[in-house]
Amino acid sequence: MPQKSYRQALNEAIRHEMRRDDTVILLGEDVAGGAGCEGEDDAYGGVLGVTKGLVGEFGRARVIDTPISESAIMGAAAGAALAGLRPIADLMFVDFLGVCFDQIFNQAAKFRYMFGGKIRTPMVMRAMIGGGFRAGGQHSQTLHPMFTMVPGLKVVMPSTPYDAKGLLIQAIRDNDPVIFLEHKMLYDSSGEVPDEAYAIPFGEAAITRDGTDVTLVGFSLMATRCNEVADLLAKEGLSVEVIDPRTTSPLDLDTILESVEKTGRLVIVDESPPRCSLAADVAAQVADEGFDFLTAPIRTVTCPHTPSPFSPTLEDLYMPSIDRIAAAVRKLAKGKARAA
Repeated sequence: MPQKSYRQALNEAIRHEMRRDDTVILLGEDVAGGAGCEGEDDAYGGVLGVTKGLVGEFGRARVIDTPISESAIMGAAAGAALAGLRPIADLMFVDFLGVCFDQIFNQAAKFRYMFGGKIRTPMVMRAMIGGGFRAGGQHSQTLHPMFTMVPGLKVVMPSTPYDAKGLLIQAIRDNDPVIFLEHKMLYDSSGEVPDEAYAIPFGEAAITRDGTDVTLVGFSLMATRCNEVADLLAKEGLSVEVIDPRTTSPLDLDTILESVEKTGRLVIVDESPPRCSLAADVAAQVADEGFDFLTAPIRTVTCPHTPSPFSPTLEDLYMPSIDRIAAAVRKLAKGKARAA
């Protein structure tokens, strides 16, 4: 199977779906580049090059450079979806979604419910998330907990190139609004990705490492760090099962509960502040529905309750690291040894 980057996998997913379905359009700031000026056509393909090359095949009627107005992008996408198109709205950084909350939270997410299930809103909102890019507090957030709590939105956080392609194809074919969150530090990661189109269903977690001592749950970039921790601790004799939920809404809680029933121990890693995080949400649901499975308290590894710092040294300390995750697992495993 060919090796492709996360960036290439996303580009392929969009290209497959635009070829398959002529109602799929792409709009956003500089998704092609050069529109309305004397600049180079197709210069950018989005801020990190995911959509580069698409305008050459599909033209500017379907690959649309927009003004710098995030609220207009989201409003236009929601309207296009109601009119029968399948828009992919590129919003660059998730941090900018704050200026279009009404279009997303109060309009697109509610259309199906306000019109008795007769209205479809097939729109995908792509955005970059996460730290490690040295981009400061206004371009490094992970706002997935906010979207996850809104009924009517589906939230996707792929961690591998294979998942990125399959989940984006599923998102484009879905008939409800989908928030598709891509971590900046994953674009250059690579892995096996088939050339043909395929879709990965929402709400089906991936078990990326099998284990029996501790269950480790991580989202997006944190899932890859959880895998590294599991491999590291295996050399110390600890058996860690890693679960990548892949989507936070819907969330595959059943797979997490089945794993906790086996291990009795749970650590959740979430690159977001601790209050109202996905770590807090998963911990609450497991405590509610799987308390009898637990043989030790649930542990979480998150960012501190502060904005992301601009200093590279502080940013490295801010994000959940391999060392911090491993320390949390070791602490829990020691508790298990004492209980035995």
